[in-house]
Amino acid sequence: MFQRNILHELDKWKSSRYRKPLILRGARQVGKTTAVEMFSKKFKQFIHLNLDKKSDLVLFENDNFNQLLDSLFYIKGMEKDLKNTLVFIDEIQNSPKAVAYLRYFYENAPDLYVISAGSLLESSIDFNFSFPVGRCEFLKMNPLSFREFLVALKESQSVELIDNCTFPEYANEKLSDLFCDYALTGGMPEVVKVYAETKDRVQINKIYESLLISYMDDIEKYARNTNLSKVLSHSLKSAFILAGDRIKFEGFGNASYKSREIGEALRTLEKAMILKLIYPSTNNNHPFMPNQKKSPRLHVVDTGLLNYFSGIQQEMFLSRDITDGNLGRIYEHIVGQELVAKSFSPLDSLAFWVREKNQSSAELDYLYQYNGKFYPVEVKSGTTGTLRSLMQFIDETGITAAVRVYSGKFRIESATTPKGTIFRLMNIPFYAVPVLEKLIEKYFIANKGK
Repeated sequence: MFQRNILHELDKWKSSRYRKPLILRGARQVGKTTAVEMFSKKFKQFIHLNLDKKSDLVLFENDNFNQLLDSLFYIKGMEKDLKNTLVFIDEIQNSPKAVAYLRYFYENAPDLYVISAGSLLESSIDFNFSFPVGRCEFLKMNPLSFREFLVALKESQSVELIDNCTFPEYANEKLSDLFCDYALTGGMPEVVKVYAETKDRVQINKIYESLLISYMDDIEKYARNTNLSKVLSHSLKSAFILAGDRIKFEGFGNASYKSREIGEALRTLEKAMILKLIYPSTNNNHPFMPNQKKSPRLHVVDTGLLNYFSGIQQEMFLSRDITDGNLGRIYEHIVGQELVAKSFSPLDSLAFWVREKNQSSAELDYLYQYNGKFYPVEVKSGTTGTLRSLMQFIDETGITAAVRVYSGKFRIESATTPKGTIFRLMNIPFYAVPVLEKLIEKYFIANKGK
């Protein structure tokens, strides 16, 4: 069972007395349909409507909601039992009427459980396409986390060690190697499934290619004009090569497109949840607001896709060394993917911090927010290396608890910046990122003042 985390969120939605029709968001092929089908086992009846099929699409041409409701049960040969039925409207972007009907499901049939999903490119490109505000709720779905990757590989003992926040010496090498596998493979469900069954990277490379083709097909289908289609295609291909770096719109991917065109294309792909533009914070006080005048860092939906399309996959496979400095960008990216996997709200985002001054510039990898507080996170692919940017951040903000993610062993230490600021530094191996919240609770919050 790969999607344990998302199923837990769906359970919470099901039991809420304030439930509204749910829109499951996420890039194409992150496993939305599979997750809903697994969740449907908890209901007496399951009506699955795929609006890529004309027979299902035509149902929503009815202008009378009560007749539409009757037809759903009649056509599917089911009893009209609203309280025990889950309706899943897949590929909902194919019908603006189906989207509009979500408000009527909420107002006129509140006992019925309704989930919808689909490609987001149309709602991103067609600005007249929108969901009924206040009549539905959203849940974000990410690629599989490292923990879910381990479950897929049937590494139950490894899962237990991580869940218990125990990192014994004898397990370090194997857990590190498993995280290397995850950093190389990524978390797209079909890729993980095939890898778990075959360990054949030739087979999963074919899946990476089919994923990109499906994204390209969406662009061809929904772009308003030929020029936008070209810019989107270029931006999509370039994004998987340049991900992990800070970028400029001008000359993005060595193209001659205008900055405005690239910006529009990247923001469109961002709304489709294929990529994320992360703008840095430059202020030293909470809240750490993004500064959109600065160059953003580019993240893509999945590190496995990044490895394959940027040509790094073979280097990673041959090296198998998490301390290889040339692969630092990849490990920084996969840690970001892990941090994103902890959130199911479309409003949550990654953040990082920069200081750009002559002779004293600094860039901190991540600002992780937990229980209303920010914790600086520095990612180091090796076991050594300076923490200059982290030290500058500590000195300028007064925050006294920080995290280093690296290839060494777990340890807590008291550290001091060059300016004499004392802070607590939690050093965690890459494979411990899934339980970062537990570790913060145990060593930063429970031990506060000790």
